[in-house]
Amino acid sequence: MYFSTLLVATAATLGFAAPTEPVLARAEPALPNPNDIYINKFTYAGSGCPAGSVANSTDPTKQVLTLLFDQYVASIGPGTKVADRRKNCAVSLDIHYPQGYQYSIFSADYRGYADLDKGVTGEQQSTYYFSGQQQQFKAKTTWKGEYRADYLLTDKYAIESVVWSPCGANLPLNINTEVRLTSQKPNQAGLLTNDSQDFKVVKKYHVQWRKCHAK
Repeated sequence: MYFSTLLVATAATLGFAAPTEPVLARAEPALPNPNDIYINKFTYAGSGCPAGSVANSTDPTKQVLTLLFDQYVASIGPGTKVADRRKNCAVSLDIHYPQGYQYSIFSADYRGYADLDKGVTGEQQSTYYFSGQQQQFKAKTTWKGEYRADYLLTDKYAIESVVWSPCGANLPLNINTEVRLTSQKPNQAGLLTNDSQDFKVVKKYHVQWRKCHAK
């Protein structure tokens, strides 16, 4: 089986701290109380994570969600099917946080493994958006065969492309990921997974916060 792990890190787990205020100042802190940030629930669906194929756990604070996949692998070449060339998983996270704040993801770390013959191309893509909003942002990485190695990726997003949660409503954050393979000839083979050599991948989504401002 192939395994991957998804970690959603909030302000508490990343060690963010509010700016130091003068002793006499009583201004509201720039960041929400970490104790008020936690994952309520999540759902998942996709060819890389069919029902019953994903195990999960959360830490005691519910600030870290771990998903363990056993069918998230794309393959191409002799003996494979067309449907094997692309696998995806759509995860929806319901994150509780205090009113009066917004959050966004500004970077994500991925580990995995690619085994590609010459002429085979592998792609990994992630799309992020909040339910009810049209704005989204994407990150994609491409490998060209011949390539055989573990990979470690860090996607970083420019501040102008970041999608912020809406003010006044805690809407689910949707994270759609996929791995895809294409080849130039039928006998060329390839494998692209969301796991590393120890069959685990850590996906860390780094979160930033800001206050909502009255219009």
